[in-house]
Amino acid sequence: MKTKKPNLWLYIKKHKFAVFLFLLCYVIAAAASIFQIIFTAAAIEKVTLLVQGNASLNDVILSFVYVILIAIAKRACWYLTNVLYEKYAAKIIANLSSDLAKQAFKLTSQTYTSHNTGSFVERIVSDPASTLEYMFGIVDMLTEIMGAIAIIIYICTLNVYIALATIGVISIGLMVEIIRLKIKRKRQKEIKKLNDKVYSLTTEIVRSEKDIKSLGLENKLSHETKDLYTNYNRYNSRTNLLDASFWSFRNAFAEICGIAILMLGIIMLDRGLLTLASFMIVYSNNSSLSSLIWDLGHVGDQIVHIKVATSRMFSLFDEDEYVTEKFGNVAKENVRGLIEFKAVAYTFHDYEYNRSKDGKKLEKKLVGESKIFDNLNFTIKENTTVAFVGKSGSGKSTILNLMSKMFEVDSGEILIDGTNINDFDKPTLRNTISLVNQFPYIFDMTIRDNLLLAKEDATEDELISAIKRANLDEFVFNLPKKLDTRVGESGIKLSGGQKQRLAIARALLRNSSIIIFDESTSSLDNFAQEEVKKSIDALKGQSTIIIVAHRLSTIKNVDKIFFLENGKIVDSGTFEKLFKRNELFRKMFLAEDI
Repeated sequence: MKTKKPNLWLYIKKHKFAVFLFLLCYVIAAAASIFQIIFTAAAIEKVTLLVQGNASLNDVILSFVYVILIAIAKRACWYLTNVLYEKYAAKIIANLSSDLAKQAFKLTSQTYTSHNTGSFVERIVSDPASTLEYMFGIVDMLTEIMGAIAIIIYICTLNVYIALATIGVISIGLMVEIIRLKIKRKRQKEIKKLNDKVYSLTTEIVRSEKDIKSLGLENKLSHETKDLYTNYNRYNSRTNLLDASFWSFRNAFAEICGIAILMLGIIMLDRGLLTLASFMIVYSNNSSLSSLIWDLGHVGDQIVHIKVATSRMFSLFDEDEYVTEKFGNVAKENVRGLIEFKAVAYTFHDYEYNRSKDGKKLEKKLVGESKIFDNLNFTIKENTTVAFVGKSGSGKSTILNLMSKMFEVDSGEILIDGTNINDFDKPTLRNTISLVNQFPYIFDMTIRDNLLLAKEDATEDELISAIKRANLDEFVFNLPKKLDTRVGESGIKLSGGQKQRLAIARALLRNSSIIIFDESTSSLDNFAQEEVKKSIDALKGQSTIIIVAHRLSTIKNVDKIFFLENGKIVDSGTFEKLFKRNELFRKMFLAEDI
């Protein structure tokens, strides 16, 4: 069953009263703008009558006083709309971004693999804010549009020929704008795609600056970034130039036609078909024609941006492209940790996603695939410690991803305590398994807060115990702020080994039935590795422990080793048995090539 896509109105209507006040203030402001134009025109006519001796100075002054009062009312309403916007737009953006982030949490790991980082950040952070800004811009422009329309209607009532000329100019100007907006919308989508790539590459550069420096990749990446930035800015520049060409033609057309209408007014004035006061009104508001076309075009721009942004945002709810995790409804407590793989098949597929030219149809293209497992079978007994070993690409990490339901099997089944993992509800499965990755993510929080993410109600003693068991106590308790030390974005203030030990402490704190260590000691020195190994050994018999290790010395004491080759388990047994009977395993151990 597909997730129903939300829309922008669902978030706006939660603040209906505030939106009503906002629109009311704008209607009043728009009405005030129209009345200001009418009263200004009337005041100009009275000035003409004053010169002719047919009106008093008091009448003229009173007319302008009305104009001033209307202007004050208009500006007061404008101020209130800004106050309401700043207050409630922030709430709408926060709710929208929050729901988009929640949806992102539901996506499968394969979905993240198929899309770059920038596409998610732009959709969750940038698009909601820009959408509300564009909407505000539209409402803001509507006031000016309504004022311009009022002026033009008033001018059209003065003379039928001027009216026909004005309507003709507006019609041609709008046709040009429609063509321009169609082209811009198409190019704007491409600009967004390029922007995602720029954002992703920039993020990667910032996060990997140490690796870039150590590997001497500055020049190579400088060329890559220059090419990408150049292509992005070139395409953006060409789009803007094309847009400017339309704007220039339209403005020139409107201005020339405005002058032509003035000339027509002079002819009408000369023939007695137009009064001097009416001509003065046409003259003083001559710019309204070009302003109206410009404003309508600007509103069109805003609508294009809104359509592109909302389409991108809510595409996160498109199950065809952004596939979400699926869970069952089986809730289970006290999971023992018996794991079974039965005839499991899995092939990694790499897809590209593109929208059709009209933007309505999603085109999914397979660009690569790699079969990992065809008929994988094994059993891990509860509360035992096992390890998976094999050369790079043999499928070790894929087993862990399938076991933790980060990846979905193509066929076969994975059972925990006899229940298919697809049948478990999300809390049961996630609480059952703790995973320590090779490169764990440490959040920009204190050490304490990073640990409390694993167990919100952990006591001080539990935190200290987890730190000690992960061999992190000597480092932490020598810090000035100890547990309350901030570790920086991605744990940048920590060494690689310290980050891994903090992640291990986080996993130990959860005390899950199944604990997976995926190359989790790869960045530790020999001494620290031995200490963590002791911590893992201390868990034996308490949880089911699965280890994928780079160093064979870390798995000497496990209960069972599964030896993988080309996606198949070619041997299994204790370390001693494999070392004696399996020549390849023995060579790998002696070479530490695993």
